[in-house]
Amino acid sequence: MAKTKVKFVCTNCGCESLRWLGKCPECESWNTFQEEIVETAKHKVSAPVKSSAPKTINEISAFEEERIITKIEEFDRVLGGGLISGSVVLIAGDPGIGKSTLVLQAAAKINKTVLYVSGEESAQQIKLRASRLKINSESLLILAETDLHTIQHVIKTANPKVVIIDSIQTMVNANYENSAGTVTQIRECTATLLESAKHDNFSVIIVGHVTKDGTIAGPKILEHIVDTVIQFEGDVKNSYRILRAIKNRFGSTNEIGIFEMHDTGLAEVTNPSKVFLGDRATLISGNVVTASIEGTRPLLIEVQALVTPSHFGNPQRVTTGFDYRRLSILLAVLEKRANIRVSAHNVFLNLAGGVKIDEPAIDLAVCCAIASNLTDKIADPNSVVVGEVGLGGELRSISQIEKRIVESEKLGFSRIFIPAANKKLLKLKSSIKVIGVENLSEALTLLLA
Repeated sequence: MAKTKVKFVCTNCGCESLRWLGKCPECESWNTFQEEIVETAKHKVSAPVKSSAPKTINEISAFEEERIITKIEEFDRVLGGGLISGSVVLIAGDPGIGKSTLVLQAAAKINKTVLYVSGEESAQQIKLRASRLKINSESLLILAETDLHTIQHVIKTANPKVVIIDSIQTMVNANYENSAGTVTQIRECTATLLESAKHDNFSVIIVGHVTKDGTIAGPKILEHIVDTVIQFEGDVKNSYRILRAIKNRFGSTNEIGIFEMHDTGLAEVTNPSKVFLGDRATLISGNVVTASIEGTRPLLIEVQALVTPSHFGNPQRVTTGFDYRRLSILLAVLEKRANIRVSAHNVFLNLAGGVKIDEPAIDLAVCCAIASNLTDKIADPNSVVVGEVGLGGELRSISQIEKRIVESEKLGFSRIFIPAANKKLLKLKSSIKVIGVENLSEALTLLLA
């Protein structure tokens, strides 16, 4: 009887080893090696059917292909305008966040034949969910299957324009003896679907899982194989969800889509600024409104800070939606350049609404919120604050300032503080009062007066 050979593969980077290792020598991740069966079958290398001659860049004709619209504007915006035929899109998120709900709603609105393949639910369960979401579509085909060869046969027969795989961790390629969810199965199933999509010119949406630390489950090569990687973020205890593109070969990676979860499914949030500021408390110190840009969309967000004396050891620095390291830099600038002593205080920072922002244009709002709560002075509730803070306490210019001003004016704010460099180049005429500020100390004086 032949002895089964095994190998160990890192689930993070795909590094292979003949024995189990606690730490991956390639990506230095801990406890990521997984046992897999070594395939003994020899794959024959076939001769090419036809020769392919290279072309010069000028000989290649390029045209803008018509996109497949899902009719969910927030989803289409993140995709770059819709699905591209022959592309593969990976959507990943925490369990229960609404991935299956989103793709089922999109599948029902696409005006083309869509094949929804589920390896986690039966056809009856999908029908119950569709009834709850009030979905009724003649062009939506449902298949409860995990065998990849069967799925490929159905694709050839039904000839859909969009194929949805929910989820890739449940798919199995019978050519490999490894169980579903292993590195080999995920890699090979995705590669096979990609090859079929390119050859037969249909789009594929793959639903993927995430690990406990928030990264996409499976080998890292999975993200390199697909054309678009979309992260579905949010808290299952919070009704709002954020769709964010991490990688997109056919569009921008700066766009986000915002949804709200209801009993009848995901509803688009067309005016997120109004939603994020809906429960704003105007007479409390530590609250400052700022304007951020996500892709092409301006967002008005409330920055909340709470500063308390630290009586036990090192003071705490806790952030939600903001970079912790960036906060440490801004606290140092506050102490050195604005004489705001926070070294002996705990600082808690929150961006209301559960949104995550990494744009430096909200630096000034963060500093103003911290100074407001520390001094217990209420910041002007009718003002918006934007600007990047340098290490010298100076305010650096930011991009797309006109969009931020227009959005602030639209929501009824009377003043907006911007860097003086932006004020000098500003050509926009509006009813909102635009105040140019040179440095951090000047902004604190004007806002907390």
